[in-house]
Amino acid sequence: MGAIQATVFSPDPLWARITEEAEDAVRREPLMGGFIHACILHHRSLAKALSYRFSAKLFSHEMPAVLLREIAEEAYGETPELLEIAQADLAAVVERDPACHRFIQPLLYFKGYQALQAHRLAHWLWLRERFDLAYFIQMRVSEIFSLDLHPAARLGRGLLIDHAHALVIGETAVVGDNVSLLHDVTLGGTGKTGGDRHPKIGNGVMIGAGAKVLGNITIGHCCRIAAGSVVLSDIPPCKTVAGVPAKVVGEAGCAEPALEMDQLLTDLARDNA
Repeated sequence: MGAIQATVFSPDPLWARITEEAEDAVRREPLMGGFIHACILHHRSLAKALSYRFSAKLFSHEMPAVLLREIAEEAYGETPELLEIAQADLAAVVERDPACHRFIQPLLYFKGYQALQAHRLAHWLWLRERFDLAYFIQMRVSEIFSLDLHPAARLGRGLLIDHAHALVIGETAVVGDNVSLLHDVTLGGTGKTGGDRHPKIGNGVMIGAGAKVLGNITIGHCCRIAAGSVVLSDIPPCKTVAGVPAKVVGEAGCAEPALEMDQLLTDLARDNA
């Protein structure tokens, strides 16, 4: 990726890299200068840039941007782990999405990353019993980004939400670390029964586009769920599942499917030949 040079903005090497990319983007396309300065170059840290982006995307006439920005800055100031998680999520996008070539892309353009960071702020509010603010953020994320993440859902670090459109994660869902989710995935319940009713997803799992994982079931670490599958029962670790309803069709094929992002079942066909 080349050498990372310090800048006047921050000694943090990731932020230095981001500002370098932003400056290069402005040189290449001056018409984007105002936008990129507002989102990145006017800020002295990633936390400040995330706070601005959160407020700029989700404000409304009912909730001005200045209030949302204050909420975000309070969260990042009180809980430094939020910034560490945001950095892990950013690295996940750059490492796993072949359409992402620079760190500035998720910050500026990718709704999956931006919606995920908004959810993390909503969850921070939820844990502090500031439920109505959390619900407001959930509502705005749904309206702006077209995905619905309940603020109570617990999502691990290093997540990739690729494309993100129509993704739904329910209230009692738990998602582990280093998971990759594609568009139109649902981690949902099976009816109107309350209580603990949503899936528990292990570390390193990849869930393909359009897959539905329903009910209070456990998906073991490092599983691979094929696109379009409907998963209704527990899946042991390191398996590939496919179908409606989904069944185990083979091994996961690699140590961490979420990192490999291989959605084809050619390896299984070869093994069964």
